[in-house]
Amino acid sequence: MKTYLVGGAVRDRLLGLPPGDRDWVVVGATQAGIEARGFKAVGRDFPVFLHPDTGEEYALARTERKSGRGYRGFVVDADPSVTLEEDLQRRDFTINAIAQADDGTLVDPYGGARDIQARVLRHVGPAFVEDPLRVLRAARFMARFAPLGFTLAPETVALMRTMVDSGELDALVPERVWQELRRALASTRPSAFLSTLRDCGALAVVLPEVDALYGIPQRAEYHPEVDTGIHQEMVCDMAARLAPGDARIGFAALVHDLGKALTPAEVLPKHIGHEHAGVRPVIALCERLKVPVDHRELAVMACREHLNVHRLFELRDATVIELLARCDAFRRPERIPWLATVCEADKRGRGGQEAADYPQGRALVDLHRAALQVSARDVVREGMTGVQIGEALQAARVAAVRERRRADS
Repeated sequence: MKTYLVGGAVRDRLLGLPPGDRDWVVVGATQAGIEARGFKAVGRDFPVFLHPDTGEEYALARTERKSGRGYRGFVVDADPSVTLEEDLQRRDFTINAIAQADDGTLVDPYGGARDIQARVLRHVGPAFVEDPLRVLRAARFMARFAPLGFTLAPETVALMRTMVDSGELDALVPERVWQELRRALASTRPSAFLSTLRDCGALAVVLPEVDALYGIPQRAEYHPEVDTGIHQEMVCDMAARLAPGDARIGFAALVHDLGKALTPAEVLPKHIGHEHAGVRPVIALCERLKVPVDHRELAVMACREHLNVHRLFELRDATVIELLARCDAFRRPERIPWLATVCEADKRGRGGQEAADYPQGRALVDLHRAALQVSARDVVREGMTGVQIGEALQAARVAAVRERRRADS
């Protein structure tokens, strides 16, 4: 029995990135043999085991043969005769098909180290087309590695287009799509995820509401980039910059402008009421992908309210309190900094606005903080009814906002 470090741990070491989880492949072993050494079986679809001391994952070397549609349509063979090279051949990209022996020697039969040097993401072999999830993985890897100078090999893009045209992506289940999208939004450059999928036609399949934004014009005086799809990419990247690793804010940034795709052609490039029109497609997308509730609620809130936040300084004191109430900000105060960040990403995700100040975000958080200082105990008087208490609390919060604005003016 021989063990090799494989996958991301080897790749990231060669890239000079901080080490993450370590995965191992075991060659020449059986399930009974590895369990006899104290390893605990945890794999449902293929033989994976946890090391009795480190808890790291060890998988038996295996091959996979296509047996049906989708990413689950495979027959797995983990016979002890399977070689390391055969196991590496079933992997998606050459940069993930490198193994490292105990003495540090690299086993790299498919040129992964060379592609790392050249900064190219390339598929290992023709079996790439058998798993539709790999199209999303390619896009997600680009979201992570494009800032390092990586590009996608043209032949890999061609295979991805073939997979899209064959309808293979229709077999993807919503949970897996969301998993890849979530990880992409938490990466450094989410726009690379969107552009990679769009280049091969996959964006229209998995995120049609987002794909519909491309080619939709906006008023150049507000959006020098003009194209709504390009604006969307810029907003996603700005959200990743303002809130690194936060997929919740990233998702709200991604979908905040979906209503612009529904603007009648005769009205363009204006988008009157797009913030309200966008709520329905945001909800539809969330339901289709089974997006977590907290992500969904922030996304709907950002879609509906982002223009109100942009014009915060024009809103009446009472209107500010109404905005906060619609966001349930007095029970969920953490939502307001999130909303402010999404709106800042929208403002700065425009041509020439990347370094712009966004005082509205700070003011929203500040006014919310002032309103939070008012409690029901401050306004309740003997004999008041529930309605009267609510009205008094509302008036006191409005007064607190007014006073804070006066102090800041």
